[in-house]
Amino acid sequence: MFFSCQNDLEAIREFEQNEKAPLEAGTNVRIVYSSNAQVRMILTAPEMNRFNIPENYLEMPQGVSVVFYDSLMNVTATLRADFAINFLDREIFEARTNVVVVNEKNETLNTEQLFWDQTRGIIYTEKFVQVTSQDEVLHGEGFEADERFTRWTIGKPRGTFRVQTGFENPQ
Repeated sequence: MFFSCQNDLEAIREFEQNEKAPLEAGTNVRIVYSSNAQVRMILTAPEMNRFNIPENYLEMPQGVSVVFYDSLMNVTATLRADFAINFLDREIFEARTNVVVVNEKNETLNTEQLFWDQTRGIIYTEKFVQVTSQDEVLHGEGFEADERFTRWTIGKPRGTFRVQTGFENPQ
């Protein structure tokens, strides 16, 4: 008995491309995340693809917009980015390129990369950041905040900012 095997390079390339193809794909996607029958956030994306190689993740290659809500459906923060990826098993959401987060105090965070650790309830980056409030503009390298962006710290801060000393003005 004789057997023969032939490698068809075109068939191999086609198989490799299919391995990189998304399991699911959608356009003009709107996802409502809720917990205990309360809407926590609404995510919208022009395109969303789900993959499971090398791990289970959602990719939003044309950008993303996320609106976060409190229990009374008041907007607590918004996030926009040109690209995003959500690692489902690790519960890590990564936003990249022109990332803008605005909180309920109208403070604005600008950076090129931001992570949201859904398990720990924090957002963070090691990249350059700019935080703008009504009367301050701060720059720094690195940032960490609660997921609502209400309490935050900035690494290596620079800029013009007010410092509370605890002393009363004698005037």
